[in-house]
Amino acid sequence: MRTSILRVCRVVPLLMLACAPAAFAHPHSFITLKTEIIEKDGLMTGLRMRWLMDEITSADLLYDAGNARPGSEIWKKLAAEVMANVIGQHYFTEVWHDGKKVTFLPVPPDYGMSREGHQAVLTFTLPFAKPQPLAGQRFTFSTFDPSYYVDMSYEATTDVALPAGLTGRCSLSMHTPTPGADTQAFALSLDKEDAPPEDMELGKQFAQKVDLQCQ
Repeated sequence: MRTSILRVCRVVPLLMLACAPAAFAHPHSFITLKTEIIEKDGLMTGLRMRWLMDEITSADLLYDAGNARPGSEIWKKLAAEVMANVIGQHYFTEVWHDGKKVTFLPVPPDYGMSREGHQAVLTFTLPFAKPQPLAGQRFTFSTFDPSYYVDMSYEATTDVALPAGLTGRCSLSMHTPTPGADTQAFALSLDKEDAPPEDMELGKQFAQKVDLQCQ
C-alpha cells in the first residue's frame, strides 16, 4: 500500500517528517519540486530531484538537526530516514514511455538533506533500472502523493531542466490538470485523519505532468 509521506510519521516516529496540525481539506503539507534530466551518451539514466518542504513540514527535521553543520552525521542520519520512506513509495514518481512504466533502481546513488532558511531540502538522484534512449522518443513523468495528503508540485515550468547537451534536441512542457468539481469537493471534505480509497489515486488526479520530447 502506498502511504503518504506524512502519514507514515504517525506509525514510524523515526521518519522525522513533521505531521501537519489539525486542519480540514487535503492537502495538509506542501513540497516544491525541482527536477533535472540526467543524460549520458544519448541515454536518460535518471532524474536529479530537489524537494523543498514547507516550514511546518520542516519543523521537526530542523529541530532535530539543531545547529549541526551541513554534511554532518546528524544530517546524514535524517536524510537516510526520510530517503528510506521515499524509496519505499517508489520515489513518489512515475515515468512513462510507450505506455509502460519505467522502472527504478531500489537505492539512489546519492542523496542528502540540508537547511534553507526555515525549510528542509531533500536532494537525491532517482536512478532508472535501465538507461532509456532519447532520440525520437517521448516520456511523461509526474511526482505525487497518491493520498493527496501532501501537495507535490512545480512552481514554474523552468523548475524542470534539461542538461546542456539536450537543449537543442529535446523540449519540455508541463500540464497542470484541473480535476472535476466532484473530485475537488471530495478532497476538500477530507480532514487529516481521512484517507481516500487507494484505488482512487486522488493525488494523481491533481499531479502535474511533464512531457519530454526529443528529436
